Amino acid sequence: MKINWGTAIVLAFIAFIAFIMYFVISMMTNKKYDHDLVTENYYQKELIFQQSIDKEINAKKLDEQVTWKKTPEGMLITFPQSLKIKDIKGKVFLYRPSNKHLDFEMPITLSNHTLLIPDNRLLDGRWNLSVEWEYDDVEYLFKEDITY
Repeated sequence: MKINWGTAIVLAFIAFIAFIMYFVISMMTNKKYDHDLVTENYYQKELIFQQSIDKEINAKKLDEQVTWKKTPEGMLITFPQSLKIKDIKGKVFLYRPSNKHLDFEMPITLSNHTLLIPDNRLLDGRWNLSVEWEYDDVEYLFKEDITY
């Protein structure tokens, strides 16, 4: 039996479509490739996103901003000098994108407007720093992607 050009082209299209359909069906049914949401509580986090934006705006309205620097002892986070340290309440959260087991959160306990995170808690590399605090019933948020 001899196959002409028209039949060969049709057979090639059918083979190509079957090949693509095989991969589409295998990707849709295999649980290994099921990555729908980044976090489990995605929709709840979306609802409070505006609150985070408002807290960041409040922090940017301050005369002095929260700053951080690397010291031999660890990471030193400095709060504005105009605030009374006994009235600042909140938490610091450090998120490590490459390893969720290194993430940690600690309460804000200030001495002389600074908070020291010990060097033994931090590995060199990328971290997402989030400082959330309250002062005089106003909530503030400082976020920064840092390389320690």
